[in-house]
Amino acid sequence: MRLKISIYTRLVFWITSLLCILFGAVLFVIQRMEARTLFDETWARAELQARHMAEVNLPRVVRPDQAAVQKYVDEHVSDDLPYIIFYDRSGRPFAANELVRSYGEIFRRSHFPASPARDEDVGPDDAAVVRKRIRFGDRWLRILEVEVPLFPPEAERKWGSVKVGHSLEPLYAQVRRSSMVLLLIGVTGFLLGILGTTVLAKKITRPIHRLVDGTVRIAKGDFSRVIPMSSGDEIGELARSFNEMTAQLLQARERMEAANLKLIQAEKLASIGRMAATIAHEIRNPLTSVKLNVQKVAGDESPDPALREHLELSLEGIDQIERFVKELLNFTRVSELSLDKFPMEQVVEEALKVLQAALHQKGISVERRYGRGLPPVLIDGDKMRQVFLNILRNALEAQDDGGRISVSLGVVEGDGKRRVRVRIEDEGPGIPEKDRENIFEPFFTTRPAGFGLGLAIARKIVEQHNGSIQVAPAHGSGACFVIQIPAEEGT
Repeated sequence: MRLKISIYTRLVFWITSLLCILFGAVLFVIQRMEARTLFDETWARAELQARHMAEVNLPRVVRPDQAAVQKYVDEHVSDDLPYIIFYDRSGRPFAANELVRSYGEIFRRSHFPASPARDEDVGPDDAAVVRKRIRFGDRWLRILEVEVPLFPPEAERKWGSVKVGHSLEPLYAQVRRSSMVLLLIGVTGFLLGILGTTVLAKKITRPIHRLVDGTVRIAKGDFSRVIPMSSGDEIGELARSFNEMTAQLLQARERMEAANLKLIQAEKLASIGRMAATIAHEIRNPLTSVKLNVQKVAGDESPDPALREHLELSLEGIDQIERFVKELLNFTRVSELSLDKFPMEQVVEEALKVLQAALHQKGISVERRYGRGLPPVLIDGDKMRQVFLNILRNALEAQDDGGRISVSLGVVEGDGKRRVRVRIEDEGPGIPEKDRENIFEPFFTTRPAGFGLGLAIARKIVEQHNGSIQVAPAHGSGACFVIQIPAEEGT
């Protein structure tokens, strides 16, 4: 099984590793350079100190004044200068501190022995430098041993030499302190680096996690996820492209759903059309015969008033069946539009004029709010009048006496197109929320005497004009229908 390691973990690991290598290399180089610098400074100081001792004690060695030289040695020996040895011109010890006398290898051996051949090779600027590790008492000391010759002015051969043992322990102590300081700096930098690496890794991986979450949501069918673009780098560009892709997928799904709805609606209409043709064929001819016979019987003088009343009720039922068949055929029949330019307010007024008597009978007033400068629309005037008649008739029947119907016309713009909007609102009981999705479906009705085809026919005609019809929230408790028809283009 392959171990899954996140990008965040890998970023933190590799950047932390690089920081460790970088800090380690930098600190190592700094420590070595500092140690080398301190050693060179100690070397130069030790040699300078030895030459100073040689210059001060040169007259005493030449005289020779051993007591004065010994006193000088005893006064200048310290922890940093564990031993000082003066040699005469033959290379024998002339003066030295008591501690070093027991170390014969150091005390008796000069780096400039008494040899004519070697003597001629030694100059005033020569120096012998040796690093040693010597045990003094109960401790070990690292020593930098420097020996310089003693040359009187204008002398050709040395008159002796001075050997100085300079302790390197303070040097190493200082190197250790510097190393600790560098280590502390390195650890602090390392921790800050890890902190910065964590923040940087989170900043880099957070948009990636959002993208992954977005892909998971899309895979589950949720196209509403929008990834915020917090940067202008490649991740931000990827998020922008992802949002564009999501929006395009959402639009494609909406178009597909709309196409599926239209396909279902078309199949439903086709089924209704076939059913309507069958109904028209099977019902119309027998119904006509029945109607004629009933009319003939009703036209004869009948001595029985009850029989005449039943015959009249039968004729009313037959008329209702004929209206239903007629509306059904009108709904299923595919007819071409006879398009022409009309002012929308003219079509609305013609529909209101047809219903004027019924409106006056129920005492219903009509409030008109027409916008100025409404553009003409390319429509089939008769069919669009039928749309308004169906909606206005429903509003009339839904209200009690003394109600009001509001009709407003205006222009709306969207998607680069202008549309004429017609809003018809009544003061009836309104349409329940649960019925709004089905209100335009064929045979759906909330009235006992209705056929459920009026609004279905209205939607069919509006969609033939590339328009839309929908139920909108009303200002009061009634129903509100909004119809939009393109103002500049027709079908």
